[in-house]
Amino acid sequence: MASSKIDGPAGDALDPGADQRFAVRARALFYARMTFLALGLAVLSIPGWGQAFGIHGRIGFLVYFFMLAYSVANYLFITHPSLGRPTTFVTLCIDLLVLVYLIAASGGLESPLLATQVMITTLFAILFPKPLAIVPPLLTLPIVARLDQLLAGKGSVLVESLILVWYTAINAVVVYVIVFLNQRDETQRKELLSLQREMKQLAVVEERNRLAREIHDGLGGALSSLILQAEYLQQLAHPPERLTELRREIGDLKSAAEEAIDELRRSLRMMREDFDLVPAIEEKCRTFGERAHLAVTFSRSGLDAPIPPEVQLTVFRVLQESLANVAKHAEARTVRVELSFREEALALSVIDDGKGFSGEAAPGHYGLANLRDRARRLEGEAEVVSTPGRGTTVLLTLPLCAPPLLPQAALGS
Repeated sequence: MASSKIDGPAGDALDPGADQRFAVRARALFYARMTFLALGLAVLSIPGWGQAFGIHGRIGFLVYFFMLAYSVANYLFITHPSLGRPTTFVTLCIDLLVLVYLIAASGGLESPLLATQVMITTLFAILFPKPLAIVPPLLTLPIVARLDQLLAGKGSVLVESLILVWYTAINAVVVYVIVFLNQRDETQRKELLSLQREMKQLAVVEERNRLAREIHDGLGGALSSLILQAEYLQQLAHPPERLTELRREIGDLKSAAEEAIDELRRSLRMMREDFDLVPAIEEKCRTFGERAHLAVTFSRSGLDAPIPPEVQLTVFRVLQESLANVAKHAEARTVRVELSFREEALALSVIDDGKGFSGEAAPGHYGLANLRDRARRLEGEAEVVSTPGRGTTVLLTLPLCAPPLLPQAALGS
């Protein structure tokens, strides 16, 4: 028994737009850190400044190089698919802890560094425009206020309350503006992508209609004339014995032309998106049985489900190729065609009772390369099982989720 099974590789289509935008913004964060670290180096180099900010001495240098180290590490992981975002968020939170310490050591709510908190809130909102992600920078102000109380700050309660309210309002405005602009940009981007898809679909529909008109008016008219001429020749042929072969050849010519015009009509229906797979299979089985003088039966099972156009076309082409092979090579008497709706999949079986073949004969007789290519382009499976003297079974299984078509270069051999 000969058996051949072909599986399609899984495709994966990802949109890198969001990751690219995040990477650009995260690099901007790195450059901002480098700027502040350069200022920090100046502060450390001047003893009076270091005393004012509480970062003098050996500990100050250790903290400085620690910040430099995690900033560089974050930059190296920015484009990592699973570590880029978490690493950036964690390092921003560490920035906040360092900032809280510096603010508490340089005057609390009256520290000139308090304005830096607004900048970090802005960076959080740009990089992570989600409500929960913005909580850490917003907690900075109440933490600093609590530290002021614990450290018995010298400022008046009224002034400190005003400062707290003022910076809270600035934070709220910054977060609202950034989140609003980010959502608006995202909405506009989605609308633009949707409009581009609609324009492409419209262009495809217009081109299909144009081709359909051209084929109908050109090739369709020529085939119709060919059929009429064949019918006229049949009428001219007389019953004498010498004309029997001529009449048979003319009949074959007419049948071939009728098959060609049937195929033309099916192609036009496919192009106009009113093609229905099940009636097309029923019609194909009926006409094939009549012209090949075979008993062809068709059955279907399972609950009907919507079938993507690419799947319909592939199933019908495989049916055509399988029946053509039966007519040319199988020497069969009966053919069974079965269409089965399975869970999220569609299966087509073409079973004949012909002479079958061995594994060596399969490539030349049953076009396994064509079946393989058609199945793999839709991430499906194609299988041909045959035993000499016991017929052949062609089984095609395709997913109903309409996977993207794989390019020819990715199909392999």
